[in-house]
This record gives sequence, structure tokens and C-alpha cells, in this order.
Amino acid sequence: MLAVDTARVVVVGAGAAGLSLACRLGEQGTEGVVLVRAPAGEHSAPERTWCSWGSDSYWADAVSARWERVSVQPHGGSARTYALAPLDYTMIRSRDYERVAAERLARTSVRCVEAVVAGVDDGPNEAVVQGAGLRADWVFDTRPAAPARPGRVALLQHFRGWFVRTSEDAFDPSVAGLMDFRPPQPPRGVAFGYVLPTSPREALVEYTEFSRTALTTAQYEKALAGYTALLGLPPYEVVAAEQGAIPMTDARFPRRVGRRVFRLGAAGGATRPSTGYTFSAAQRQAAGVAAALRKGGDPCPPAAYSRRHLWMDALLLRALDDGAIDGADFLAGLFERHPTERVLRFLDGATSPVEDLAVMASAPKTVMMRTMLRR
Repeated sequence: MLAVDTARVVVVGAGAAGLSLACRLGEQGTEGVVLVRAPAGEHSAPERTWCSWGSDSYWADAVSARWERVSVQPHGGSARTYALAPLDYTMIRSRDYERVAAERLARTSVRCVEAVVAGVDDGPNEAVVQGAGLRADWVFDTRPAAPARPGRVALLQHFRGWFVRTSEDAFDPSVAGLMDFRPPQPPRGVAFGYVLPTSPREALVEYTEFSRTALTTAQYEKALAGYTALLGLPPYEVVAAEQGAIPMTDARFPRRVGRRVFRLGAAGGATRPSTGYTFSAAQRQAAGVAAALRKGGDPCPPAAYSRRHLWMDALLLRALDDGAIDGADFLAGLFERHPTERVLRFLDGATSPVEDLAVMASAPKTVMMRTMLRR
């Protein structure tokens, strides 16, 4: 029989949210913390890239690229470039994040174990992590999880990206291509290209869709070939690729799932339903949990987004799913009609009620009213 060890805090999963919480707890001196990571192989996540608006310096030493300007290309018309000050756009690759986290954890008392977690059992005085032989006062589970119940809308932000190297200079490393709506648009939803240059000859080039179902790898490859042709790239080689799908749904993801068990990160609602951004909210949740444990309070992760923002997201998702709104026009129009900083904070769920009203006023009023009534 597997021996059972006791801890104060167990963090299940070593992705963006799990590593952030483990590092913060270790660096503030919380004792009895155990991080459970999956063994290498079929249970470990593939390498991935996280982007966010750079307002948090906690992971600054893991940032692989940073941009102070972004471009938005409507499906008709010319591209426009927007300055992001006082913010910037940052890219972190998971290998760099994991390297920095390992260096930080090595300087703390956090214990790391490898195990395939079969489940977490809640109890009145402790929780049990099945498969890891651990009992703890508190367990924070960051593994992917289904919502409490299905939402009214269930779209995906699905994508495939190529890390390309061109034969001659082709990119402006000072500008991130945030949204390029020139690719053919799906009947419902939205599609766009995404270019993150790291040098004049190197960039991450992605094709992204917001729609109900993901594509096959062959379909993504065809879309990427078409998009690189639109960009007019010189001869290039694909040195690496990434592919994924992020849920975009109005379903609710509970943060507390027991007296002593919580969910954190995407599993705990950190993914913004209307944009797919997760990294910044996961960092806010981890910081909130660490602060609560330091003060001896209830460590339930804070809500990632306000109810107001989730309601607005639900309306937009329904309008996209119904085909009632032209997603490309709406998203490109946000940058054209509002101060850039407001748009960025809106995408991150940090705008005020007055600012939200201004953003919503730029949407087609009749369409949004009909969508609201259907909800």
C-alpha cells in the first residue's frame, strides 16, 4: 500500500497557474507545500506559448519577447498600428517559464513530486490526493476540468502556429501583428492571423478561429500556407509548431469544489470567455491565494472576472455563434473607436462600468438587443 504523506498545501499540476502558486508560496516562506507534476511523456503538456499585457513583472525574467506596438488589419482597408504605452505585449514560452520556476523553487522549501493524480477527495479536516499518496489541509487542482454544467454557448478558440525562419528580412520586431482579418471568414465566428516577430527573420505565425469545432491538422496547414502567402513572406522554413484549443463558453467554472479543495487557472475560470486570454488572470488568482494563506484567511482563489464582464462576454459569444454580428468588423472597430489602453484593459477584464458601456455602445445596438432578449 502507498504510504500517505501529510502537507499543508498541495498544488496539483505544473502549468502556468500551478507553478505560479508554488513559487509564490515558496518565496513567501509558506511551509509544507508540495507541487505534484505529471511524469514526462503522455501525461505532460506539450510546449506552448502564453501572451499577456505586460502589467505584472513577476515573470519578467521568463519573457522571450516584448512589443510596445501592435497592428490590426481589417478584412477590408489598411492595417493600423497602435502604441500600447503604458502597457506592452509580452510572450512567454513554457520552456522558459518552467526553467525560471525551477530556479525559484530550488531556493525554497517547496517539495516537488511526480505522480499521475487519479482524483482529489475532500474531507472535513483534510483532503486526499489519490495517486500521489498525499493528504493536505488545502489542495489546489489546476488540471483541466469541465464546467459545473454546460453553458448556452460553447465555442472554441482553436489555432495552429508555425515558428518560421525566413531567408531574408521580413518582419518588424517592434510590432506584434495582433489581429489580421484578411483570411476567409467562417459563416459563424471569426478567423484571423497572428504574427509575433522575434527578429527580422523569425516569428510565430498563427491561424486562429473562434468557432464551434476545431479543424484537422491538414486544414490548419492549408490555412497557414494561405496566410503566409497573404503576408508575402520570402522563402522560409518551419522550425517548430504549436496547436491548441481554448474553450470560449458562458458556462461557469467553480473555484471551490470542496471544503478544502479548489480549482485554479483555466479550471477555475481564469480563461476570459470572449478572448481566450488566461495567463494574467491565472497570475492574479495565484497571487490572491498566496496572500490569503500568508494572512491565515480562506484561500479560495479570487474570481478572475466580474459578473458584468462575464455577462458581456456571454452576449458577444451568442452573437458570434448566431452569426448575428460580424466578429472581424467588431474586433477591428474596438481599436479604431476607443483609446488603445481601454481596449487592452477591456480584453483583460479590467475596465470600469463606464468604460464597458462605451465599448458596448460601439457594437451594433439592434443586434445586441436582440441577443440580450434571447438570453
